[in-house]
Amino acid sequence: MQFSDEGYIIKVLKHGETSAIVTVLSSEYGKITGFVKGGLSKKKLGVHQLGNLISFNAYARLEENMPQFLGVELLKANAVNFFNCQKKLALLSSFCELMNISAVENENLVFLSPHINQFMDSKTFEQMLVAYSFFEFYLLKFLGIGLDLSECAATGTRQNLEFVSPKSSKAVCYEVGVPYRDKLFRFPHYVVDKNYNPKLSEVADLLKMTEFFLNKNFFENHSLKFPNNRGNLLNILNLPKE
Repeated sequence: MQFSDEGYIIKVLKHGETSAIVTVLSSEYGKITGFVKGGLSKKKLGVHQLGNLISFNAYARLEENMPQFLGVELLKANAVNFFNCQKKLALLSSFCELMNISAVENENLVFLSPHINQFMDSKTFEQMLVAYSFFEFYLLKFLGIGLDLSECAATGTRQNLEFVSPKSSKAVCYEVGVPYRDKLFRFPHYVVDKNYNPKLSEVADLLKMTEFFLNKNFFENHSLKFPNNRGNLLNILNLPKE
């Protein structure tokens, strides 16, 4: 096996004195884990950081063997932008953990790539937060647990959709849902409308909802522990509530 690609680093493990086991996300080849000789040496330490975009040549004698990453080059030093802010770093840590657990080795990530790129290319915390929320919303669909937000589950109407049911994963209109509003999630208008300037309280509502469905419909179904980095995210972000 031999190919060349580029991808974002989502995990780095020390191997021996200065080498590393590095996991990257590429659009075409998906999640790939490879060995990098001397990857944590003083000369290369800055390259192999979470969030960085690198190019590499992957080589393995046999398909079932872990590839070695050769000729690694830094394309975008995104890590610098994340590490200068605790909240940004919390978003990056959550993103990396979710993708490392949920993505299958060599599974095509073309569907998620626009949202991954937007998150990684964001500069301000607000831009990064919104991009992250879009990523989680589409991660649900990528994992086969997307929400049905096209019409009200009770009446079939497409008007005044204001809530999402935690039981059915479907939209609920205002008239039906308002008596049960404390048990329902807020409808994510800004994602559906592709509005990248929502209120922070809207983002908080969406992240509560995506956390619930990710945990219930993916992690619990696969007998996996919900990642602490994601479980603590809303507390760290301390987003305003309406």
